[in-house]
Amino acid sequence: MQLQFWSIGKKNEAYVAEGIALFTKRISHYYKVEWKIIATTKNSAVLSAEDLKIEEGKIILNNLQKDDYLILLDERGKNLQSEELAKVLQKRNNDSTKQVIFLIGGAFGVSDEVIKRANFKWSLSNLVFPHQLVRLILAEQVYRACTINKNEKYHHV
Repeated sequence: MQLQFWSIGKKNEAYVAEGIALFTKRISHYYKVEWKIIATTKNSAVLSAEDLKIEEGKIILNNLQKDDYLILLDERGKNLQSEELAKVLQKRNNDSTKQVIFLIGGAFGVSDEVIKRANFKWSLSNLVFPHQLVRLILAEQVYRACTINKNEKYHHV
């Protein structure tokens, strides 16, 4: 199974890039893993929030494959404990899912079409975080889920 982390926005700032690289390398011991940072559309400054979500949604949907399992990070999604995330990953692995994509939407969220396409909606927290930190938290939590599934010492209850 391959994991992909997609995020709309700017490239990682130095203050988070090191942590993201560390956890991405750790995840690669369990799964093939790749990041895709999707730049916002060039005319984003003149678009309404809704139009921007629609344009970004087109890019996302055009890059998805039919069999991709899409986990959308969304404030209205399900809150998971780390053990529950581990079960989600293990189920995808057991079901021979080829590719799981974790998607962090743009500044205004994602289009209704992307929401409908998502196989699972996950909320990291009731708090609001900058997108750059969400990337780091996501990478760390996926790594934690990997270690839980392998019964390794990283995760302490």
